[in-house]
Amino acid sequence: MSRPKVLFFLTGSISCYKACQVISRLVQAGADVQTVASPAALQFIGPATLEGLTGKPVLSDMWEKGRAMDHINRAREADLAIVCPATANTLNRLAAGLADDLIGALFLAWEHGTKPWYVAPAMNTFMWQHPATQASVKTLTSWGVLMIEPATGMLACGENGPGRLAEPEEITSTLRTALKL
Repeated sequence: MSRPKVLFFLTGSISCYKACQVISRLVQAGADVQTVASPAALQFIGPATLEGLTGKPVLSDMWEKGRAMDHINRAREADLAIVCPATANTLNRLAAGLADDLIGALFLAWEHGTKPWYVAPAMNTFMWQHPATQASVKTLTSWGVLMIEPATGMLACGENGPGRLAEPEEITSTLRTALKL
């Protein structure tokens, strides 16, 4: 039996450390996880950590030699995609259809409506509540993107409110159910 393939996108948030817990749990449950990290995500968590968790090099540069078709091939091969943490910048870029980086190109090459694409937002409360971000969330969900709602609580900036990344257990449970793991 083949292992379900997950594309796991990390974007620039302190909550990348929580995303590593989700990655570890998915691998332990039997998923084949390929990480894709934005340059900003790699400021918070190193590629060695992601490779150690998955056994695969992290993808980040769309223009890396030998990877010109990764955005097509990886999108076709994967069974499920998740952006965790999904920053305001990433949500707004995806909703705008920008494909000038690997995450955006993979999003546009994805078979939306056929295979699940999840986002697990993490950001400051005011960024989460901003009309631009909320409009992007509405656009993305209208396209079939599945939202793992952010939690309310203490944020890294010291404020308290909505925008906190959902707990790793909740995210893992959602994804394991979708993958039938």
